[in-house]
Amino acid sequence: MSNAHETAVYTHGHHESVLRSHRWRTAANSAAYLIGELRPGMRVLDVGCGPGTITADLAELVAPGGRVTAVDAAADVLDSAAAYAAERGLEGAVDFAVADVHALEFPDDSFDVVHAHQVLQHVGDPVQALREMRRVCRPGGIVAVRDADYAAMTWYPATPGLEEWQDLYHRVARANGGEPDAGRRLLSWARAAGFTEVRATATAWCYATPEEVTWWSALWADRTTASSYAEAAVGGGHATKDDLSRVAGAWRAWGAEPDAWFSVLNGELLCRV
Repeated sequence: MSNAHETAVYTHGHHESVLRSHRWRTAANSAAYLIGELRPGMRVLDVGCGPGTITADLAELVAPGGRVTAVDAAADVLDSAAAYAAERGLEGAVDFAVADVHALEFPDDSFDVVHAHQVLQHVGDPVQALREMRRVCRPGGIVAVRDADYAAMTWYPATPGLEEWQDLYHRVARANGGEPDAGRRLLSWARAAGFTEVRATATAWCYATPEEVTWWSALWADRTTASSYAEAAVGGGHATKDDLSRVAGAWRAWGAEPDAWFSVLNGELLCRV
């Protein structure tokens, strides 16, 4: 196996503008395809848990008697996730640990469900990551993954600055060792990882109310100029600070349009072990 994962960098980082997006995510709006598989008493591994909003929902869905182990490559965001779980009264239902999905430090067959949301697009070796998720999942269990597909994102009205954003994001993410169009590749990665019983579906997030459009455009405008993504764009020679300011302005202009609409296509898999 190559060491590609050693050079992969999480493109977004954990700037406030990124966590603003992550904290919006729930099991209902981001893991609906998995909910029907969950039962009380299950052991769940949540890979790349971020600030833990989906994690907390999963813990409630496997109660009573269930337990969630939530892992992330970034130790600092786990503190936020643990605090959120405590706010939800879930201190005894969730464990947190730093982990690398390419080499999980859990025994074989440890979990009933292994879940990863918007993770495989950022790792250097998604097939190896899926092999590891499969290894720690018990026979008969489920590995569930969901990832966006940036090339399939679409919006109205047409805004040249957003086309520039989409092209720039692709270049930065791939330079960081990731694959921004992961959604369409999930099935092929799962087959390469050895899964034979796979249910592949797709669902979309849609931002269309004035409140949703304002929120989405503002967080991407901020992310374009102030996050790890912005640093990688400039540091990697993909854009100048002036370029990023122009793109951020395009996001804000689009967000002020009365007819603004944006959709994010997500591929998703339920893989039976």
